[in-house]
Amino acid sequence: MIHETYPLISIVTPSYNQGSFLKATIESVLSQNYPNLEYIIIDGGSTDESVDIIRQYENHLYYWCSEKDEGQYHAINKGFSKSNGKIMGWINSDDMYLPWTFRTVANIMNELPEVKWLTTLKLGIWDYDGFCLGFTEVEGYSLSAFLDSYNLPVRFHNSIQQESTFWQREIWDQSGGYINTELSLASDFELWSRFYIENELYGTISPLAGFRYQYSQKSQNMDEYVKEAISCLQGLQQSLKWRFSVFRLILAFIRKHKLPMISKFILSNWGYDAKRVVRSNFNQPSASWQIEKYKF
Repeated sequence: MIHETYPLISIVTPSYNQGSFLKATIESVLSQNYPNLEYIIIDGGSTDESVDIIRQYENHLYYWCSEKDEGQYHAINKGFSKSNGKIMGWINSDDMYLPWTFRTVANIMNELPEVKWLTTLKLGIWDYDGFCLGFTEVEGYSLSAFLDSYNLPVRFHNSIQQESTFWQREIWDQSGGYINTELSLASDFELWSRFYIENELYGTISPLAGFRYQYSQKSQNMDEYVKEAISCLQGLQQSLKWRFSVFRLILAFIRKHKLPMISKFILSNWGYDAKRVVRSNFNQPSASWQIEKYKF
């Protein structure tokens, strides 16, 4: 039996001339009817229909503005500076949440106070028109895997999906309380690098959001994103004096070439340690969230 409480959730949407997609993003936030929400939209002075769309929803917004800014990550920082929520996240103005997202995140963090940073193990993908193309399954998350470059978007589809990621304010403050505005594309990856220094990332079996593929988005420049992410990663590797394991390099080779029997042996001995949030007794009134340890 669920006894729900509703911690304050703060969500920021940065936007600039995204009128074709903004309405769907806003409705994916507000249609969840989460009762304790701060929704903040920071528009960079759009010249399309964006401001008219935002005004349609302004009675449901905690704060919004439309003025020239210094780009997406500056806008996100501005939005979070207005926020007060215990749980934080941002969603870009072409992506969308799933209907159960906030309730799921809040329920997990209420039941499992050790979960301060949460993402999904099932990455949603939308097409240009917002139709779901499917979900890519992620094997898991761990600091060791992150340091081994496992979460770069070019590796094994194991990236940390920004729109599906939520964290508690205490680790935001602990990690400096800002998004790096010196990077053009990989500021989310840089934030994860700082979070990982003192925190564990938990994956949940529940899909939470989806990334929309559309031709004008900055993330189409994947080579530049990866270049920035590698630079962030190298800084973390050096600060933690990280050394690659030859066995994990072998495991990566085996995964790539699909050799399951050998993989099982190496996995049990040298796989990455991860934690996922699963639903136990799911067909009973006593159903609850539990943390499951495993290797990948």
